[in-house]
Amino acid sequence: MAMKPKFPLASRVEMTQIVLPSDANALGTVFGGKVMQWIDVAAAVAARRHALGTVVTASMDSLQFIEPVQLGDVVVLYGMINRAWRTSMEIGVRVECEKASDGRRLHAASAYLTFVALDEEGRPRTVGPLQPQSDDEKRRFEKADDRRKMRLAERGTKRQ
Repeated sequence: MAMKPKFPLASRVEMTQIVLPSDANALGTVFGGKVMQWIDVAAAVAARRHALGTVVTASMDSLQFIEPVQLGDVVVLYGMINRAWRTSMEIGVRVECEKASDGRRLHAASAYLTFVALDEEGRPRTVGPLQPQSDDEKRRFEKADDRRKMRLAERGTKRQ
């Protein structure tokens, strides 16, 4: 039975965090690992919304920290599925920081993650197709395939 295509917006996630003292290092900036954790959670929610079930992180593409995030800043993460293949999905997450000092929103980091849907026995299972609508969604859909090819070439495999 063919699965009904879903739109990327159905997986959209917006998650907000405030950088607390336990999240910051001695310089008063957020730990990179904490940002990675928040990215992973946002991506997991987007993947789960598309797969309608259990998903696990398979990879995170090179995470680039663009703007420092300081103690007291608000971090806003936006995530959405870019593409779905047989059992895997790519989710893009954009991280912005809202500066405590003046409320400016700055692009702090971005990452692409691959998640795999699992069945009740913990084995990969098929996910439904994704149907991009807007020009931006179509662009992200096409670029996701390019990134997937690079990831698979790095791993030396043909499937994911």
